[in-house]
Order: sequence, then C-alpha cells, then structure tokens
Amino acid sequence: MKPKHIFIAVVVVCAGVALYALSKLHGAASGGDDDDDQRPAGASTESIIPVQVGALKRVTLHQYVTGYGSVGAAPATTTQPAAGGPLSAPTAGTVAKVNVIAGQQVNKGDVLVELNSASVTIDYARGEVDRQEELFGEQNTSLKNVQDAKVQLASLQVVAPVSGTVTSINVQPGQSVDTTTAIAEVIDLSRLAVTAKIPESQAGQLQTGQEVQILTQPPVTTSLSFVGPQINADDGTVTAWASLPVGSGLRPGQFVQFRIVTAVHTDCLAAPAESVVADDNGNSFIPVVNGNEAAQTPIQAGFREDDWVEVSAPGLKEGDQVVTVGAYGLPDKTQIKIVNPLDDATNSPGAQ
Repeated sequence: MKPKHIFIAVVVVCAGVALYALSKLHGAASGGDDDDDQRPAGASTESIIPVQVGALKRVTLHQYVTGYGSVGAAPATTTQPAAGGPLSAPTAGTVAKVNVIAGQQVNKGDVLVELNSASVTIDYARGEVDRQEELFGEQNTSLKNVQDAKVQLASLQVVAPVSGTVTSINVQPGQSVDTTTAIAEVIDLSRLAVTAKIPESQAGQLQTGQEVQILTQPPVTTSLSFVGPQINADDGTVTAWASLPVGSGLRPGQFVQFRIVTAVHTDCLAAPAESVVADDNGNSFIPVVNGNEAAQTPIQAGFREDDWVEVSAPGLKEGDQVVTVGAYGLPDKTQIKIVNPLDDATNSPGAQ
C-alpha cells in the first residue's frame, strides 16, 4: 500500500474513534443509559410523567359565608338599648360650651355639649327652669310651665344616651350647627358588635346562633346575633351582626374579615385541593395512583376548606394516593413517576 493511502486510512479510523467517544459522552451526560434501565417495558421516555402525590384523609370540613364588616356599638335588642353611637344637635344654633373630651368616661344623661339657639341662650334656659321650679313651689305657676321650661333647656343640650366612653367630639365653641351635624359619639365599649352586609344569594344560609369567626390576630369567636328580615333594594344585601365578647381587643371603626359557619360535615373523605380537577362540562375528577399509572376517577365534590375538598366515589378510601402536583391536564391511564415521598403529616382541618 502506498504511504498516501496508509495515511488516509489512519485518519478515517481516528475520526471514527473520536465520534464514537463523543456519542458515549453525550449519552452519559443525558442519563440515557440509566433511564433505559428504569423505563417500564414498552414505555417511551415521553410517556412517563413526573408527579407529586398526596393521600385521601378523613377530616371535618366546614361551609362558610365569608365577608367583611365594621366594629361599632351593638344595636338595640328586645332586652337592651343600643350601646351608643353618633349624636346630632337637637336644634340649630351655636356651640356655647363643650364639657368633655374624647376618651372621657361619662354617665347616661351627662351633658356633653351646650348650645345657644337663635331665640334663647343656654344660660337663659337654665335660669328659666330654676325660676319656674321656684314659682311652682310657691304655687305661683303651673306644672306645664315647668315642663315647657325643661323642654326648652333640653333642646339646647347634647346628652350621653348611655354610660360609656366619649369616642369623638366633632365641634368647638362658636361653631354653627344644625340637626344634621354630628356633634359627638359615645359608646359603651363593653358592648361592641360586628355589622356586615351579606349578599342575598348567601343570606338564606344564615341563622342566629351560628358560629362567627373574626379573622383577626388573635382571632375572636362569637355567634350570630341578628339576621335582617329585609333585603336592601339598593345593593341586594341583608344586614347581619354579631355581638363581640368583652375584652375582644377590637375597636369601634375597625374593619375586619369574618366567616360564619353555616354547615359542618364530620368524618368525611377529603382530597388535597390540588388533586381535584374539572373538565369543560364541570365534571370533577381526581387522578388516583394505581402502581405506575394515574387513573382519572370521577368524583362528587363537596365542601372545600383551606387546601382540602370533600370527595365521594365508589371504591375510594382513606389512604388512597392521588396525584397533586401534575394533576391538571393529566391524561387517564398515564404512566407516572413519583418524585416526592408521601407526606404523612396532616395539615387538614379537623383531621380524625
């Protein structure tokens, strides 16, 4: 063989060895050999879907009506008057004197603010009461005249309707006011309530006595005190309120989130919410793990609370594994590879 031909043959052999080495390196980097060893017979790499799983559990689930409400004086009931609220001027006039400050404790009937009207001053009205009472004692005037003098004086005074705390004073001496002016507010802080407007579509679920959870930190638990019988035509809501326990830590004017427990299902079978999927027709499914497959199992979904959904279907039982991460869009009878160990820790509400 000629030297030139020998040289060409050597080059070809070297190139072949180099290509073979590169292909082996590429296969090792991609893990191709290992995957081939672990791949089920007859399955392609594309058909094996990595997923995470959870387990069905027995829990207690609640149904809620949720919303937002404001803290204020408890409304009147059949046994108690309202716990206070804003006070308006009994007549138009000018503020003569402010007798209290915000935060001050007052008793029912205490005079908070005094007024002068266009026709009479507070000093004259007070003096006239004294004069008429003196004349009545001497039998020189009628009881009606005494009562009229007292009515005139009362029209110039803003008094506390309950014993409680002055939460605001909104006027100062010399200020002109009328019967629409908010003069002050007095509230009995031991009698507070959360008032909310509930949409008409949910109001039918409400009954007095149901548990109400105020979602503050720390949370406050009470019960529903009142559900309005009438729908507000302006916004389609029903007014409801719940008295707060003494020492709740909540303050008048505070805006809070709440939820009302309207139903409870005990010892029900529940699935992680991630595992429950629905098709375009609204039918619900959970992918139940069966060996190396995930079978899309039709279920009837019930209550949902936090990360758990009540499920029912023939054959389902506590402890069944279901796909969580990767459940959405997972075809039926898909070959799966579980990439997380099943977590036995129970984060479900009311676990049995």
